[in-house]
Amino acid sequence: MRMAIKVVVDTSVFISALIGPAGPSREVVRQCLQGLYSPLMGLNLFCEYESVISRPSVRSQCPLSADEVLQLLQAFMSVCEWVNIYYLWRPNLKDEADNHVIELAIAGNASVLVTNNLKDFQNTQLLFPNLSVLNPHALLRS
Repeated sequence: MRMAIKVVVDTSVFISALIGPAGPSREVVRQCLQGLYSPLMGLNLFCEYESVISRPSVRSQCPLSADEVLQLLQAFMSVCEWVNIYYLWRPNLKDEADNHVIELAIAGNASVLVTNNLKDFQNTQLLFPNLSVLNPHALLRS
């Protein structure tokens, strides 16, 4: 039995999984729930998930009820490893708001940061050779 790969599931992937009826983002979340990937979670990422899923623009596109969204978030959280971040790698990214995702990945020793926003994580000031930044499709192919 192989160990599950530690991943950080960016908010863009979780929201895409909620909104889309199928697709690679939904498959990544499903495989996390099945234990094929071991998702990491930290305070900033959790707060970002909560904030974005409560936006009217997201709610209006989501086929799930508010209760079902909450159940899915709780199920996802139940398989996440909570990681406390004690060291900040700032400034690193052009958008300061994205740094917490890299910090979570490094603090939790993740192999992959999975995001739909690859451009947000390019041209970084610091390089982390043990961390791959992949979109959901590339993660599922690897």
